[in-house]
Amino acid sequence: MLRSSNPVLSRKDAFTPAAPQYGQPSYAPEQGFGQQPYPQQGYGQPPYGNDGQPVEPAEGRMTFDDVVSKTMMTLAVLVAGAVASWWGVSSGVVPPVMVWPAMIISAIVGFITVFAVTARRKVNPAFVLVYAAIEGIFIGMLSLMFERLYPGIVMQAVIGTFAAAGVTLAAYKIFNIRVTPKFRKVVILATIGFAVAMLINLVFALFGMNLGLRGVGGFSMLGLLFSAIGVTLAVLNLVLDFDYIEQGVAQGAPASESWRGAFGLTVTMVWLYVEILRILSYLRR
Repeated sequence: MLRSSNPVLSRKDAFTPAAPQYGQPSYAPEQGFGQQPYPQQGYGQPPYGNDGQPVEPAEGRMTFDDVVSKTMMTLAVLVAGAVASWWGVSSGVVPPVMVWPAMIISAIVGFITVFAVTARRKVNPAFVLVYAAIEGIFIGMLSLMFERLYPGIVMQAVIGTFAAAGVTLAAYKIFNIRVTPKFRKVVILATIGFAVAMLINLVFALFGMNLGLRGVGGFSMLGLLFSAIGVTLAVLNLVLDFDYIEQGVAQGAPASESWRGAFGLTVTMVWLYVEILRILSYLRR
């Protein structure tokens, strides 16, 4: 059973081995005296299962190339949504007063979409792309706010995000990192603890009380510390994601699970970008 701290890759049935491929032999009981033989498979006819009923050809298997291509597709939709929302505000098409509401609503809808995708036994690619578009609006609004305060910070955060992901993947492959049950448990508990702390901070912020864990402007050592913890946890979650995707490919997961892997990586990459954006804003002060 493959489990991950990433909510997208934590289903019990995620990355289950694919069914036998079309044309491959499958187990069938021996034919006894007086039993009706199964229909013979003719040229171009579908194969038959153990019950003698025709079965649909199984899908292919998940590959690293599929995960990479679908991740790039999802990120492209996300970037397009971010650019469109940024341009809408900058050009005056979207009133500046709508920046905060748009960011909050897109964050909530994106959060709900994550659970909607995770709850489905089979990932729907349309839902993945919808999440990317909605999250793009959130990223666009958030990036615009930081860019106006600290010019040039968005490009630095984008470069830092892909550099961190690239270095993490290189270290994972070069040093042959193996995820142990203890390592997985520590990362999961730390991620849950971090999420709970952010939730408590949000609740206090809604009542006008600032705990100093988050903020767009100003400097806070506590905020800097939590952003550094967030970056570290996001990188460690990337390690877990790489490990589970590798295991999914090794175990012959269905090709459709490539969308789940791409979705999980996208969620982690968004988290990593937001934390790097925040920590850079503190350093720019």
